Amino acid sequence: MNTLFKALSHPVRRRIIEMLRKGPLASGDIASAFDMSWPSITGHLNALKAAGLVSPERDGATIRYRLEISVVEEAVAFLLDMTGTAPSAPDDTEPT
Repeated sequence: MNTLFKALSHPVRRRIIEMLRKGPLASGDIASAFDMSWPSITGHLNALKAAGLVSPERDGATIRYRLEISVVEEAVAFLLDMTGTAPSAPDDTEPT
């Protein structure tokens, strides 16, 4: 879980995740949205990949990145639980 939150701590990585919410993107398309070097973008993508937040898919010479929703959902559930705002399970004792 620490790797996940460390990956989410950087604003560039959070922006990449926002971009991937709309669907998979080629690494070049992701890089073109930022004014930074290719190695920097690669480092951010590798951190997201190491945290399990994104997965790469090769498409010929292009690498496309896809958001791993289940990992994001797990992080959100953890945060909601930590803040006490997680929805509680339905109470089976009440009549329907």
